[in-house]
Formats: sequence, C-alpha cells, structure tokens
Amino acid sequence: MTSFLLTHASAVRLAAFAGIFAVMAVWEVLAPRRRQTLGRWRRWPANLGVVVIDSLLVRLIFPMAAIGVAAFAGVHGWGLFHALGAPGWLAVAASLLLLDLAIYLQHVMLHAVPLLWRLHRMHHTDLEFDLTTGARFHPLEILLSLAIKLGVIVALGTPAVAVLAFEVLLNATSMFNHANARLPLRLDAVLRWILVTPDMHRVHHSWYPNETNSNFGFNLPWWDRLFGTYRAQPRDGHIGMTIGINQFRDPRELRLDRMLWQPVRGPVGSYPITARSEDPGAPTPDD
Repeated sequence: MTSFLLTHASAVRLAAFAGIFAVMAVWEVLAPRRRQTLGRWRRWPANLGVVVIDSLLVRLIFPMAAIGVAAFAGVHGWGLFHALGAPGWLAVAASLLLLDLAIYLQHVMLHAVPLLWRLHRMHHTDLEFDLTTGARFHPLEILLSLAIKLGVIVALGTPAVAVLAFEVLLNATSMFNHANARLPLRLDAVLRWILVTPDMHRVHHSWYPNETNSNFGFNLPWWDRLFGTYRAQPRDGHIGMTIGINQFRDPRELRLDRMLWQPVRGPVGSYPITARSEDPGAPTPDD
C-alpha cells in the first residue's frame, strides 16, 4: 500500500484537484452567490499561476513530500501513534482530526504574527471570492505550511494513507468553501455544523479586520466554535460586503508579479490580531 501511495500520490491529487475544480467552476456559473465586478480573465491567470509556482517549488525543495515523510516515519516507528501502538483505523481517524486542528492553529498564527501576516495577506488581497482564491497562497507561505505539516506528521506518526486523504480533502474543501456558489440558506445552516461552507468562510475575507480575524477553519467548523473565533454572518451581508483588505485595492495588484512582491510592500496595517485599533472593525486606508 505504501509503495502504491508513493508511486501514484501525485496522480491522485492532480485528478482530484482537476475534477473538483471543474465541478465547482460549473457550480459558480450556474448558481453564483455574488455578482462579480472583475472578470475571471483579470484574476484567474495570476491565481492559477501561483498554483504552478507553488507546486514546482514544493517538488524542488521537498521532493519526498508529505507522504514520503509519513512512510519514512512509519518504517522507523516514529511518532505518538507508533509509541502508543494505536490500531491503524484509529491512527487514520485521529490523524485527520489533528491535522485539521494543526491547520486551524497555523492559520490563526499567520494572522497573529505581523511578519507572517505579510506572507498570508496575499491570500486576502484577492478582490473577488471564488474557487481560485482557495489556491492563492504565497510560495513562502506554502513552504512554511509544508514544514509545519511535516513536523506534525512525524510527531504523530501519521499513516501515509491518512496524509494522502487529508491533502485531497484539504484541496477539495478549500475550493468548496471559497466558491462563489449559492447554497440554500437552510442547507447552509445545517451543513456548517459539520463542514465549513462558502458563506461561513466568506466572512473571513471581509475587509473589516474583526471579520478577517474570524472563521479560520478550512475543513471542520468546530475549532472556530470551540475557540471563540466563529462569526455567523458579515455585518454588511454577503451581497453588500467588501472582499479583500484595505491595502492593494488597485486591480493592477492582481498581476502575478505584484502579488509575489506584496510581503515587502506597504505597512502591516491593522489586520494582525495583535494590532491595536480604536475601532478594530473600521477599515482605514493605510497603503
């Protein structure tokens, strides 16, 4: 099984990404949640270009990737689950849960540390919200995220099959919860108890800092409810809300080259959780 995963993991992830991307893209066309003022041709080339850069960089710097590290740790008996002698099914289930918690805590950290916010804010400077926003992450943030994930995998002794399942699940839910797709409100109200929905995560992309610093979850909504970072709705409503942050609002900033240089441009602003503001919910131009 491990040999099969190492050989075919990339193909499985690519097929899952392409299939889910196609489904969500069609859904956005047939049932959009919001009318977009910027066409896809203005945003998608750079957003998808970042995906290509991120993928190539990960393959270059971490050729073994997460599944290879999990397999290596398994062979050497490293990690909590191996030390406890946990059965395979329990190790897989617990790994999926704990990896999701790690992603939530990492996300909070990216919003709390000003230097890390400089990397992460590229994700928030998209001026629209759709499935490609879910893949718009700065390459340095991707490398940091992967390093943290590898540490968690080794510490837990995560089975390789759980790593592959989690990576496919994370890609799928990231595209789903960033989708400009309309769900019936009653269905959304029920579904958001077990899964982060587009309406729930869209609040996180509001330009009000106190809304940006809420709803950090990607897969499971429980962490936001448990740690008090859950916000049900945006103050301006989903149709009236402004997507993005108060910096980099010129559409020229949607170009790939300008996106990649964002971390070293402009002030940190009022968005990091640790920033002090008389009215944390009032956006003010600071670029």
